[in-house]
Amino acid sequence: MKQDTIKSDALLVLTAAIWGLAFVAQRVGMDHLGPFTFNAIRFFLGCLSLLPFMIRRRPGGYALKGLIPAGVVCGVFLFAGASLQQAGIVYTTAGKAGFITGLYVVLVPFLNMCFRQERASAGSWIGALLATAGMYLLSVTEELHMTFGDFLVLICAFCFAGHLLVVARFAKRFSALYLSFVQFMVCAGLSAVAALFTETMAPGAVTAAAIPLFYGGVMSVGVAYSLQVVAQKKSPASHAAIILSLESVFAAAGGWLILGELLSGRGIAGCGFILAGILVSQLYGRAKKA
Repeated sequence: MKQDTIKSDALLVLTAAIWGLAFVAQRVGMDHLGPFTFNAIRFFLGCLSLLPFMIRRRPGGYALKGLIPAGVVCGVFLFAGASLQQAGIVYTTAGKAGFITGLYVVLVPFLNMCFRQERASAGSWIGALLATAGMYLLSVTEELHMTFGDFLVLICAFCFAGHLLVVARFAKRFSALYLSFVQFMVCAGLSAVAALFTETMAPGAVTAAAIPLFYGGVMSVGVAYSLQVVAQKKSPASHAAIILSLESVFAAAGGWLILGELLSGRGIAGCGFILAGILVSQLYGRAKKA
């Protein structure tokens, strides 16, 4: 295995771990702040965390050409996914949100098929069926009712699948730091506007949510999203998606260890099906070639 591949894979595993544990921080933060306010602050903190590195590494004029439009596209997808996820976490557990969000890995090849006219492989279809069965067991009650929070997180998975594809398209063309900064600023700005019209903030709320905001802003946004952009310079979108699917495992572990969240036997089975679907959808083609 090439050294660049090992380095990219290690960065993606670290990204998945940071994101998985971020579900815990996001769940705790919702006790004090609305979802748009929380995202506005944490993505603004993410921007601030990148400034020292951006000052040290200034790209030339050519490297900045087209950066703003690319960052806006990435930022809009990021805003949609992050907002739906954050709102959904209010009504569901960190572990369930992590596994449902992980469905974006299965969705990537199907979105590729829609926009690039590529046929989905047999592994993608099998993975989708397994993930759908897991989604049913995890989120749909015996009365055939899906909770509102699970539904919001499901829609967010589509947005994050789109985000993974646009990042894969732009990561090779622009500086990772500058692309990350622009998309974070766009997401923070859109979140602030939404919060202004839909939410109110109690006195002392930001102070009470300081630790979740720091982790969500500096680690989950500033560090992890930037690591994703850096890693995807040397890693195809489908390969990156396999490793990033570990996010759901870290989320479930964090929810259990830190928040004491427990899943029923039906929920555990659903998580197993989702994880199996994610892995099958990405590994089937490689196993067939081997």
